Amino acid sequence: MSQTSTIDEPVVDVAFALEGRSLARDHAQALADALAARLPWLAGHPTAGIHAVKVVPGSGPQGWLSQRARLLLRVPQSREAELAALAGCTIGVAGSDLRLGAPTPHRLLPHGTLYAHFVAARSDDEGEFMRDAQAELEALRIDAHTVCGKRQQRRSDAGVIVGFSLMLHGLGATDSLTVQRIGIGPHRALGCGLFVPHKSAAAVGA
Repeated sequence: MSQTSTIDEPVVDVAFALEGRSLARDHAQALADALAARLPWLAGHPTAGIHAVKVVPGSGPQGWLSQRARLLLRVPQSREAELAALAGCTIGVAGSDLRLGAPTPHRLLPHGTLYAHFVAARSDDEGEFMRDAQAELEALRIDAHTVCGKRQQRRSDAGVIVGFSLMLHGLGATDSLTVQRIGIGPHRALGCGLFVPHKSAAAVGA
């Protein structure tokens, strides 16, 4: 399959209920590593991604997992069936054991407002980040208004990744689906550049 056809393929979000007590707040790299051991293609696929797991708000390096905690994977539709193998598995993530429930697919739908909790940036300069984001949107021929959020950091094997949250609004249906499929910036396996509808559970941390 060519790179172009791979990028153009529809994607789907697949959710797994999680059983566990707590999880490191900065868990992106450990989660990516644990899933790569079972799904080697996940990290290298251009439209696949791993959403950060939502933990109970608070301070400290560890966060509690609520009964509503979910692992959410964004994968190409042709790979969806392979995720059934994860049901019932227990994965170790940064010292925490997480048991995965059965997968539940959620088809992506067009929404006029999308939100990414973390988009990787080249530096901590907000102006540079916004120029880069706008350039990526223009390359995709996406017409949207942009709103930059707070600066954040995320650890990875390659070092600390700096990023910002980003909201896009005023999107048409086709543009909305394109942004959700392709995203903005690198490190999708670490939860970067993945957009969700602003009012969805993934966006508000429910």
